[in-house]
Order: sequence, then C-alpha cells, then structure tokens
Amino acid sequence: MLRLTLPRVLVALVAVLLLTYAFAVAPRTADPLGGGVGSDVAATSRPSASPPPPPPAAEPEVFPPAGKVFIGVTTHEGAYDFDAVDEFTRAAKHQPQVMLFSADWASGRFDRSLFDRVADRGMMPMLAWEPWDYRIDEKAREQGLPLRQIDEIRSDQPDYRLARIAAGDLDDYLLSWADGIGSLGYPVAIRFGHEMNGDWYPWSEATNGNRPGDYVRAWRHLHDLFRTAGATNVTWVWSPNVQWDDSTTPLKSLYPGDAYVDWLGLSGYYGTGYFSDYRNFDEIFGDTIGELRTFTERPLVITETAAADDNGRKVEWIRETFRLLPRHRDIIGVIWFEVDKELDWRIVSSPASASAFAQAVAAPRYDLRWSPEMVPRSRIGD
Repeated sequence: MLRLTLPRVLVALVAVLLLTYAFAVAPRTADPLGGGVGSDVAATSRPSASPPPPPPAAEPEVFPPAGKVFIGVTTHEGAYDFDAVDEFTRAAKHQPQVMLFSADWASGRFDRSLFDRVADRGMMPMLAWEPWDYRIDEKAREQGLPLRQIDEIRSDQPDYRLARIAAGDLDDYLLSWADGIGSLGYPVAIRFGHEMNGDWYPWSEATNGNRPGDYVRAWRHLHDLFRTAGATNVTWVWSPNVQWDDSTTPLKSLYPGDAYVDWLGLSGYYGTGYFSDYRNFDEIFGDTIGELRTFTERPLVITETAAADDNGRKVEWIRETFRLLPRHRDIIGVIWFEVDKELDWRIVSSPASASAFAQAVAAPRYDLRWSPEMVPRSRIGD
C-alpha cells in the first residue's frame, strides 16, 4: 500500500493546480490572435453573430390620403402652356394636385414631355383620351354653327367607331401610347371616352353607327391591351355626364366593371343646358351619384365642373358647392374647368369668384400634395 507522506501530498497538489490552469484558465486568458493555449477551442465555441433583420418596407402613401380631397384643374391649352394654370393657382391661392388635359386620336401622338411637365409641377397627369378627330369640331365652331349642329357634325366619324376599337383595328396606335405611358415610372390617370352617355361625341352608343354594348367592349379591349403591354401605372377613370332626364342611357349598361375601372368620374355644370336655372351641387350631381352607387363603390372624382355667371349667382354656387362637398365621403377629387368656352367658367372671371374659390379650398381637407411615389386610392375607405 502507498504511504502518504508530506512530499507526496505536495506533489499531488501541484499537479492538480497545473491541470486546472491548463484546461480552465489558459483558454480564457490566451491571446485569441496569438494562437495561445485554448485559442482554437474558444474560436469554435463562440456563437456566430447574425446580421440584424432589414427594416420592414414602408407602405407607399395613398393619394389622396384618407379624409383629404384633391383639387384639379383643366385649361384650354392643357400641358402645352401653363399660363392659365399659373393664373388659376394664384387666384385660388392653392396648388392643384391633378391636371386634366386632352389628346385626340387623329393628331395626338405620345409625347413624354407633356406628362413630365405636369408631374414636375407637383400634379398627377390625367389624360382625357378622345377617339376622334378634334379638328372637325374646331372647324365647325369656327363656322359659327349652332351647338346642336356642331354635335351632329363631330359625332359622325366612322374611322373611330367603337366596334373598330374593340376589334383591334387601331391597336398599333394604341400600343404606341401604352409603351410610352408604361415607361413613365409614375402614376397616370386615363379618362377614356368621357360623357359617353350623351349624344355629342362619336364614342356614344347613340351616334356614329355604334351599337349597345360597343362602349364596354372597346373599354375592356383598351384596358387589356395596356395591361398586356405592361402599362400597369394607369388609373382608369370612367366618366359619364350627369344624367339630366329620364331619356338618358342607364349608366350600368355602359359600365365596364370594377375589374376595369379604378375611379368614377362625373361632368356637371351650373349654367348650361338643363342646368341653366340655378341648381346647387346636390341638385346637379345627387341623382347620378345615387345611380352609380347601385352598381359600384369605386371612389368618385368630379372630373369637370364649373359655374357660369349669367344669372349673377356664380359666387353663391361656388360657396354652396364647397359647403355641400363634405357630405360626400366618396368624392376624392374635384377638377375645375378653367376655360372660357361658350361661357366663361373660370374662377378668374371676376375677383369675387376667385376669392370665393380661394376661401373654400383653404379648408384643411384640401391641404395635400401629390408625388410620383404615391399610389392612387382605389377604395373609398383606404
């Protein structure tokens, strides 16, 4: 049997201490870059650091934001000359957020600069795209013909029959626009064939040899052609005239469907035709809005409106209109027809009209901006 003596005990204790240092202390004190004792163990036993997760992508802003209503403008010269827009802006003391301008299919060719000029001024471009030869209308007006005779002349343009559009006969021309608009990189609204429920344009089903159902077929063909071409930055605006009596075409029969329409539009004026006598905004627009709501809940834009002053009540109409508008939560925009045509619809027609308009649009609900990064609203409640 091994005898325990003091020297043996001391040797054993020293051995234990050396082993403890080698396996426990040295790995933690060795230089990790110098290859000291235990450095390999330490390097392999540390957990690897994971990179922080990327921040969630910000949701794009909706235009217009909830609770806001944009103010737009259209002028005679459109995107070719902004003098009238600047005059309107000064009179209104308000920067419009949308500009509506038109192009016909006979003389209009895609021109990127027109859209860029509008967007560079902080306005979303809205194209009133009209399948006709506008020069026929201009020539008839220059002859001083009665308005109804002008309507009859300009609405007879068989080259632009709706059936030809739907059949693809004009696709080469349409694709040139689809490719151009799709390349813009920011949202554009297209208001194709407006006021189709009247009888004064060649794209009405009541004129130009068109038949019931042709308008919807032409609209859907145009929409699908743009989609196939990759022009997915288009907000499609379906825009009838306000209904004026029981003889007008039911709007539902002209509606392409929610899958083909993003915004509803309406044209309506105080001071002309059926609405020559004083009628407030609700009396002009109310019944038609009610009809629309029987078959669609898309957001609504008043794409053309204004008041004449033949009865001396233009200022009153402007003030009353903007008092009534907040009752219509489905209306997301109002575009003023700043044109002196047949009657002077402009707010700059008098200091009183300009002042009434400026006071109205100074309300917080019209205080907003448009930018190319924003996404056009597609539902009322967004």
